Amino acid sequence: MAFFDVFNGDADGLCALQQLRLAQPLESSLITGVKRDIALLGRVEAAKGDQITVLDVAMEKNIRPLMRLLDAGVRIRYFDHHFPGEIPEHPHLEVHMETLPDKGTSLLVDQALEGRHRAWAVVGTFGDNFDATAGKAAKPLGLKTDELDALRKLGIYLNYNGYGATPQDLHVHPEQLFRSINPYRDPLDFIARDETFGLLEAGYRDDMSHASSLTPVLETDRHAVYILPCESWARRVSGVLANRLARSAPDKAHAMLTQLPEDGFLVSVRAPLSRPEGADSLCLGFPTGGGRKAAAGINRLESGDYETFMKRFTEAF
Repeated sequence: MAFFDVFNGDADGLCALQQLRLAQPLESSLITGVKRDIALLGRVEAAKGDQITVLDVAMEKNIRPLMRLLDAGVRIRYFDHHFPGEIPEHPHLEVHMETLPDKGTSLLVDQALEGRHRAWAVVGTFGDNFDATAGKAAKPLGLKTDELDALRKLGIYLNYNGYGATPQDLHVHPEQLFRSINPYRDPLDFIARDETFGLLEAGYRDDMSHASSLTPVLETDRHAVYILPCESWARRVSGVLANRLARSAPDKAHAMLTQLPEDGFLVSVRAPLSRPEGADSLCLGFPTGGGRKAAAGINRLESGDYETFMKRFTEAF
């Protein structure tokens, strides 16, 4: 019997898997990639009797390989909070799925594990920009203010590291990053002892310094749209910059359009934090779009669709 862990390369996917493997250690093949690379189940070569755990990966985008694997006799446990499409009923499929606007996969795993590794769930929840929910989840841990702030920073840095068009854009490949965090039951120990934290923090600060000079191409009392250049730093900061701007102006919707080398844009959308819904339905209206209610994206928006996107964005929020 072989085991496979298929997970999104962002903070939520990493921290969801970290909780599970601290509670249920096993040797598995890791299948992951950049945050936007969610067509991951198609990479799994599994046979009857094998077991797959899927974390923070949209079911709708993986339905064909999912059904192929299930029908081949593979057992699959699925945790996710993105728009799933129609969830199949199958004797080999175990589903933990919610699409609430402020609850990510890390908290779904935390719920299944009855809080056994809550600190890592808090990190993942901060990474998904659910600060209020993360703070509430952290209360039973009795953390000091500086400790909670450290977990928040770690969540932001783990999430930041997942953004990029290819793994070459990232500071650390998500598979390597998981192997770095996995020995640490307490994320505060990872922050204090592992050099990877310092690497991510330095990269984040440097990239965000570039972003500080950006100005919006559209700004109203309800919207803000930014265009970022075709640079690795821009691809890395697009999502966390959108999160930061969303926190600073909670009544506004934000969109980051990062120019791609071959023309077109990589898009990150954040619904207003005061009304965290609608990002997924907007992005799903484009061929490579997807995400969740509060935050979504488009892997490639054609230049010819720019005006259409701008119109739909302003109408949606």
